[in-house]
Amino acid sequence: MTNIWNHPAFIMIIGALLLPLFKGSARKPYLLLVPVISFLTVCGLNHGVYGVVNIIDWQLTFGRVDSLSQIFGFIMSLMCIVGTLYGLHEERAVDHMAAWLYVAGSLGVIYCGDFLTLFVFWELMAFASVFLIWFRRRPQSLAVGYRYLLVHTAGGLVLLAGFILRYMETGGDLSFVQLDVLHPTLAIWMIMIGFILNAAVPPLHSWLPDAYGEASVGGAIFMCAFTTKTAIYALARSCAGFEILIPLGVCMALYGVVYAVLENDCRRLLAWHIISQVGYMVAGVGIGTEMAINGACAHAFAHILYKGLLFMGCGSVLYMTGKSKFSDLGGLYKKMPRTFIFTMIGGLSISAFPLFSGFVSKSMIIAAGFHEHILWAGFGLTLASAGTFLHTGLKVPYFIWFGKNNCSEETWEKAQDPPWNMQAAMFAAAFLCVFIGCYLPFLYDKLPYANHYHPYNGYHLSETLQILLFTAFGFFLLLKKLAPEPVISIDLDWFYRKGGKVFMWLVRKPIQAIDTAWGCVYKTVGIAGLMLTAKFSGWFDWNVIDTVVDGIARTVRLIGGSVRRLQSGQLQYNIFFAATIAAAAIFALAFV
Repeated sequence: MTNIWNHPAFIMIIGALLLPLFKGSARKPYLLLVPVISFLTVCGLNHGVYGVVNIIDWQLTFGRVDSLSQIFGFIMSLMCIVGTLYGLHEERAVDHMAAWLYVAGSLGVIYCGDFLTLFVFWELMAFASVFLIWFRRRPQSLAVGYRYLLVHTAGGLVLLAGFILRYMETGGDLSFVQLDVLHPTLAIWMIMIGFILNAAVPPLHSWLPDAYGEASVGGAIFMCAFTTKTAIYALARSCAGFEILIPLGVCMALYGVVYAVLENDCRRLLAWHIISQVGYMVAGVGIGTEMAINGACAHAFAHILYKGLLFMGCGSVLYMTGKSKFSDLGGLYKKMPRTFIFTMIGGLSISAFPLFSGFVSKSMIIAAGFHEHILWAGFGLTLASAGTFLHTGLKVPYFIWFGKNNCSEETWEKAQDPPWNMQAAMFAAAFLCVFIGCYLPFLYDKLPYANHYHPYNGYHLSETLQILLFTAFGFFLLLKKLAPEPVISIDLDWFYRKGGKVFMWLVRKPIQAIDTAWGCVYKTVGIAGLMLTAKFSGWFDWNVIDTVVDGIARTVRLIGGSVRRLQSGQLQYNIFFAATIAAAAIFALAFV
C-alpha cells in the first residue's frame, strides 16, 4: 500500500462506481475480479504506515498495517469474495454496489490510523448497508431500514461527540490508538458507547434482529459478517482491558441465546445468535490479555465464516421457497440435500464441535477468563455455548430439514437446491470451517500475539463432548416444548418506544418553556447585555440547540408514524428529512 489509491477500500469503492459500465456477459467476471484484487492486495500488505494525507491541521492516516488489522482485513476481504459469489446471479448492479461500498467502509475502518478517517468510513458502512435492507423491496423493508439508519446515525453522533471531546482533551490528537481505559474520561466513555452500539450490545441491540432478518438474501450475507465484527476490531484496537465490557459480553452471550430459542424465523434466529456470539468477543476484549485478544480475533475470524455459511443456507431456503419461518417449513432434506449438509457444517462449527472452526476459537476466550480467575465469566460463556448447540446446531436443521412437514403444496414444489454459484459459495465457506478446525496454523499464525493455547487436549475434548451430548439429550426430550410457534417476543425496544413519549413531553413542555423564556429575555436586554451575552453564545448557541431539539422532536414523531404512512407515499420525504436533520446535528455538535 504505497498510497491511498491501492488501498483495499478504495479498490472496492472504485470497483463499485465502475460496475454499471459492465453489462451482459462481462459483468460476472468483473464481479469476481474486483473482490479478488482487493483480497490479493490485503495479502500483499507489509506492516507499516501508509497513505498519510495532511488536510488543514489534521494528519489523516488511511493505511496502518499490523497483525491486528491484517487478520480482520484478511477475513473481511475473503468474505467479500464468498458473498459476491453467492449473489452472482443477482442482475441488479445496485445490489452489488451497495454491498461493495459496505465492505469498503469496513476495510477503511480496519486500516485507518486516526479517528476522523474512522468516522468517515464508519458512516459509509451505515449508509451503504441500509440499502441491503431496502433492496428486499417488501412493504416493511423501508420501515425496518429507516429505523436501522436512525439508530446508526444516533450512534455515529455519539461517536463523533466522543472524538471531538478527545480532540479537545489531547490538544488536537486524533490517533486511533489504545485509550486509557483504566482512567476513562467522558470522551472515552462516549467512544466506547459508539462502538458497542455497532456491536449490538444490549440494550443497544434491537436494531440487529429486525435488520438482518429483513435484509435481502444476498445482503444478509454481508451484513452478518461486517458491522459487528468491525466494531469488535475497533474495541480491540482502542478499548482492550475496559472491564465493563466483561459483564456486558457475558450478558450479551446469554441474552442472545434466550431470544434465539424463542424465535420462529430462521434468519431472525441467526441474527439473535450473532448477538450471543459477539458477546464472547466483547468479553474477550474486556478481559484484555494477549490470550483474550487472540481469542476475540480468532472467534471473529471463525464467526464470519460459519455465520455467513448459516445465513447462506437459510437464505437458500428463502430464495427457493419464499419461506423463512420454521412453522412454514419441514422435511426439506429430500428436496435440498446439499444445502442441508452445508448448513449442518455451519451449525456444528458454531456449536464448537471438535474438528470444526468454533472449537478452536471460542474456547480460547473461555480459557482466558479462567486463566485470569474471572470464574463467573468463564462459566457464563460455557453455559451460553450449550444454548448455541440447542438452537443453531439442532433447532435450525431439525425444523427446516426434518420434523413435521408444514410446507404448503406450492412451497414443496418450488423447493430444490439453489443455483450453482450459491452452492459454490456455501462449499467454500464449509470447507474453510472444517479446514480451520483441523489445521490450526492457518488461523493461529495470523493472531496478533504469540499463541500458546492448544484446544485439542483431553480435558477440553471431554468437557465439550459432555456439553454437546447433554444438550442434544435435552433437545429431544423437550422437542414438543421447542416446537416453533408464530409468536412475537417483547424485547428491550419496548423502552425505546415508551421513552419516546417521555422525550416528546420534555421537548414540548419544559424545554420549550425554557427556550421561550430565554427568547423573551434575549430580546429585552440592552446593548450592553447583548455584548456580554455574545461571549456566552460563542460556547452555547441557543439557536443551534433550538434547531437540533426541534429536528430531533420531528424525527421522533416521524419514527412513530413511519409505518402508518408507508402506504401513503410520505416515507420517502421522511427519510430525506431525517438525513437532513442528521447532517444538521453533526455540524451542530462540531461547531457548538
